[in-house]
Amino acid sequence: MHDVKIYSTPTCHFCHMAKEFFQEKGVQYTEYDVLSDLAKRQEMVEKSGQLGVPVIIIDNKVVIGFDQGEISSLLGI
Repeated sequence: MHDVKIYSTPTCHFCHMAKEFFQEKGVQYTEYDVLSDLAKRQEMVEKSGQLGVPVIIIDNKVVIGFDQGEISSLLGI
């Protein structure tokens, strides 16, 4: 099983697309709302170097944005 985290905001369209993709594929993930959680927002910036969402981390590899091809490759699906 992969360690999947997504840093997102409630109004982010690409964040919703990423979460729907994970649900369709049966991928468990941990979600952090960086709009309301300032500590997680800072953590996201430290890991990715930016404020844009989504930031998806799969087994410590950072994917910026909803790059379905890269995400699928990292998950082996």
